[in-house]
Amino acid sequence: MLGFLPPAIRLAISAVLLTLNVVICSVLIVGLGLFKLVLPVKPVRQVLDRILNTIAEQWIVNNGFWMALAGKIDWQVEGLDGLQYKGWYLVESNHQSWVDIIVLQKVLNRRIPFLKFFLKRELIYIPFIGLGWWALDFPFMKRRDANWLMKHPEKRGEDLETARKACEKFSLVPTSVMNFLEGTRFTPAKHAKQKSAYQYLLKPKAGGIAAAMNAMGSRFNALVDVTIYYPDGIPTFYDLLAGRIKRVVVNIKQHHIPAHLCTGDYLGDSAFRKQMQEWLHELWLEKDAVLIELRRKYGQPD
Repeated sequence: MLGFLPPAIRLAISAVLLTLNVVICSVLIVGLGLFKLVLPVKPVRQVLDRILNTIAEQWIVNNGFWMALAGKIDWQVEGLDGLQYKGWYLVESNHQSWVDIIVLQKVLNRRIPFLKFFLKRELIYIPFIGLGWWALDFPFMKRRDANWLMKHPEKRGEDLETARKACEKFSLVPTSVMNFLEGTRFTPAKHAKQKSAYQYLLKPKAGGIAAAMNAMGSRFNALVDVTIYYPDGIPTFYDLLAGRIKRVVVNIKQHHIPAHLCTGDYLGDSAFRKQMQEWLHELWLEKDAVLIELRRKYGQPD
């Protein structure tokens, strides 16, 4: 709608509308979250969780409003058929930009239950929205590097336990548990450093998804496998605010979650750990093939 305005002005308008949306919705969410904290009984949690999720879904709808104002995006989405709003889903996606989060929310909002992301612990300090994520029971993970864990082996399973406890809360009302399995945003430099076996993906990390499957595996309807592709190049969040994103391609597939992968000990059983990693490897080979096909079909960025 505002495509006739310079990008800088569109960015400013979008930023103001986004900020208002964040502040208003976060205040409502945090207020209800405090009630949930002081009244932690199951019937109260169930009612408040549904209200909190509804407010969060409206936040996504409001974001769609300023996105449409900033510029017209050509959305090419495949695979939405068969999803259920009242189900439970385990969701994973490739990760290239902060825009991925907005894309996932936009495409899946009210198609499946509200997405609950695994987040880095530092993100809780973002004004307003950090506490909003806390009130919505987003799991905050303490990402440790390998050297630190070697010095403190007793902390090795801490993140998996955090994920498991969060997923137990998600069993009360329909929820979608979202995890970026690559653990970080894809860049050519990271890809080269990892010596990744995949052409357009980093290596998947199995710990978080293993914890979610262990806690809720029998509850999940399916694994929702999302592949995001930006034909005109990976955008920044500023590109989104300024209305500079022209095309977004999203491919969605549903996969059965093997029952035998929902009951093992990922940390303590090396044979089970290998099975989980092999399953993800096959999924990742398929996702890589999807990205290759999307690049062929929609063109490759300059």
